[in-house]
Amino acid sequence: MFQGMLATTPNAGGGIFSLIVPLVLMVAIFYFLMIRPQNKKQKARNAMLGQLKKGDKIVTIGGLHGTIAEITDDVVVLRVNDVTKLTFDRNAISSAVSRETAE
Repeated sequence: MFQGMLATTPNAGGGIFSLIVPLVLMVAIFYFLMIRPQNKKQKARNAMLGQLKKGDKIVTIGGLHGTIAEITDDVVVLRVNDVTKLTFDRNAISSAVSRETAE
């Protein structure tokens, strides 16, 4: 009885190969759908932060709109109106809106 069952059992010829291929495919899909786009966004954000200059209009991550009055490597002073200046960390800048024309 057991002899007949052993004879009809399929051979596991490509066992390890059939396990590795789906794993490699999942890693590749994860890389191209998740990691690569995030790295591109981070590079674009770092380039934007590196190009900021005095007079640029920006928006902070909190939604505050202002114009850069002073800028250092890690601190930005924003002019919100004629009398109000606020100090922010450079990483708190979400986006650059435009640049003020030179007066």
